[in-house]
Amino acid sequence: MKPPRISRLEVLLTPAEIATLPSRDLSRTVCVVFDVLRATSTLLEALANGADSILPVPDIASSLLQKSRDPAVLLAGERDGLKITAAVSGGAEFDLGNSPREFTRERVAGRRIVMTTTNGTRALDSCSGAASVLAASFSNLAATARWLERRDVTQVCLIGAGTRDHSAWEDALGIGALVDLVWERTRDGWVDDAARVVREVYLTRRSDLAAALGEGRNGRRLLSLPELAADVALCAQSDRFDFVAVRGAEGVLRREPASD
Repeated sequence: MKPPRISRLEVLLTPAEIATLPSRDLSRTVCVVFDVLRATSTLLEALANGADSILPVPDIASSLLQKSRDPAVLLAGERDGLKITAAVSGGAEFDLGNSPREFTRERVAGRRIVMTTTNGTRALDSCSGAASVLAASFSNLAATARWLERRDVTQVCLIGAGTRDHSAWEDALGIGALVDLVWERTRDGWVDDAARVVREVYLTRRSDLAAALGEGRNGRRLLSLPELAADVALCAQSDRFDFVAVRGAEGVLRREPASD
């Protein structure tokens, strides 16, 4: 039996495009958000290491509000790529930054995490009207493609969170990789030009993704910081996890099997 075809495949790569999502009818669309360096890579790492759930919030004030309601939650996030300190938050020192290497089983197993990042968590929040919202990265590409296939999803919007007001090179690569995995299902469907572009870019660079990620603005910055440089190679590793991260009630992300 052939998998269902995708009748509409759309790619958004800039925060300006993402800002239009709340006003759109997404009730029949599945949104998949990529923030490869590093929010979605990091939250997948946390779920793989046993975190109970992750609540993405758009700003520091929302994080502190959640902490006041439930002191047991872990606060995670970054501003300008660095862990949020008490001086930045005007209140609590955050427990974790945005490096996937921080989210070890010892730190996060069984814990609820509230996360805010510069772009990634805002992109997730913008998709609240969608039929389903997934967070994805290189680490669970095949699982994400399989989830879309098994659930007969036909309308898909792939979203690159970007960096500040701009698109991000690494998000384009990650989205291009997922487009390639579902490409055969798009025959005779509507595919926007951005999807075609990112697929072609990915196909030209897939032989050495770690090197490719290191060429973008975010990758170069991380590589310039000794304590964060190793994040680039880790975030470039494909299919380490066989699950998806799905946004559920009240915006909480939890781990879900890729197939039934």
